[in-house]
Amino acid sequence: MNEASTGDQFQSWLAHMDDAIEAFVTSAPEPLRQQLDGTPASLDKLEAWLLTRYAGVADSRPPSEAAFIGGAALYLGEILRVATGSKWTIENRDKKFVYFGLPILHGGRLGQMPACPMTMVTASLDRRTGRYLSTILANFST
Repeated sequence: MNEASTGDQFQSWLAHMDDAIEAFVTSAPEPLRQQLDGTPASLDKLEAWLLTRYAGVADSRPPSEAAFIGGAALYLGEILRVATGSKWTIENRDKKFVYFGLPILHGGRLGQMPACPMTMVTASLDRRTGRYLSTILANFST
């Protein structure tokens, strides 16, 4: 895939983000669905759901879980983006870049330090603290 088509896919991804987040939240069981309200406080609820669904990172890797993990990353990413004043980007030129081909956030309070919500979600499955995602947000927001 060439750089232009990857860029087009990224733009399409951005354009459909709100629908994807809504579909992700709608997939949540009640009453959790009401608690996933897009606020920073909802990140602990999201993480609890993730920890209940997956015993570890390996359980999140099958292709059948990609949409769910992607939805969780979108949800987290939008909360981070709003809280930090950052913006979504993608690096599709430098194959050595650690987040090559993955949507990342940068700018705002993040400065030039990239934040990758996808890797944060999977890291939360490894750390298993129940507050990993909200702690990241608190650290970026100060």
